Amino acid sequence: MKFRNLAIAMISLAMMQAGWSLPASAATRAAASGSEGTATKTVKKSTRRSVSVPAKKTVTKRVTRKAVARQEARRIKVSLRREPVIPEASIDNTPLQLDAAGLPHLRSSAFLVMNQNTGHVILERKSDSVLPIASITKLMTAMVVLDAGQSLAEEIAISEGDIDMLKGTGSRLSLGTRLTREEMLHLALMSSENRAASALARHYPGGEAAFVAAMNVKARMIGLTETHFSDPTGLTPENVSSPHDLARMVSAAATYPLIREFTTTSERYVQIGSRMHRFGNTNSLVRSPDWEIGVSKTGYIREAGRCLVMQAWLLKQPVIIVLMDSDGRYSRTADAVRIKKWLEAAGPQRVATAAGKENI
Repeated sequence: MKFRNLAIAMISLAMMQAGWSLPASAATRAAASGSEGTATKTVKKSTRRSVSVPAKKTVTKRVTRKAVARQEARRIKVSLRREPVIPEASIDNTPLQLDAAGLPHLRSSAFLVMNQNTGHVILERKSDSVLPIASITKLMTAMVVLDAGQSLAEEIAISEGDIDMLKGTGSRLSLGTRLTREEMLHLALMSSENRAASALARHYPGGEAAFVAAMNVKARMIGLTETHFSDPTGLTPENVSSPHDLARMVSAAATYPLIREFTTTSERYVQIGSRMHRFGNTNSLVRSPDWEIGVSKTGYIREAGRCLVMQAWLLKQPVIIVLMDSDGRYSRTADAVRIKKWLEAAGPQRVATAAGKENI
């Protein structure tokens, strides 16, 4: 039927251009039937007669499952979680603004700055608030993996169970990718690779359910009373903690040499299939010569905002910085720089004591 209507329309057009016309009923049927992806416009001539001619020629492609699959394959080449790299000059030029009490203006809604050696809180706001922590989760994932004592040289594979069906994030670790447990751990910590973290949990004795249970047991063992985990990646907002608890978690993670190494590596090249892929650190501060960072982890989902936790050496003291729910793409990094400038401007006394504690 569609072919018949199209034929009538084409014959009608040819006859009208030659000065002829079809019976009104046939022309009406052809115009009424139309076709997807085409349009018509009326062009006035010098005579009273108006001629309907096709607009720009378009080709309508039928959407098939194969086409959708190809589109998805192209889409997942770029991870939606990948963090932008901030130019070092922009980091260094972050302005320091102080309030009436001489405390820095920060854009993170909840934060904690603590001297790791003494436990003194240097700066805080809403440090007991329980909030989603996004990929900060992966610090606990790494501790559970390393505590299990499984071979880091063993190869594990990415499977369909590792695909993010909750947030729809992408990954360069395609289905079937096989990497060693060590490589998966490195990518999960450095580049916040969700599929790598998921694969680590699936290959844990007892599977992912046993792994998540072990995460919550570990949390209690290190004194985290306001922390709960529901998955190993942090994609679910059910993974929650407070700045106080995260400071304890960072302190515990800092006792693992591999976590210190993997979270502060600036980049790593990994062969996946026949190609070599570069993976970068999601925290641009690890590339700055002005920072001496022992542990680092970023996190982001919509419910959590931008998050950042670090153990950094400032004025020769180990300082833990926890920034949660920051309200801009670069604001968590800028907040860390503001904290560093504020501490350095005040001198060692502020780092070594609880002076300057903010109660909000």
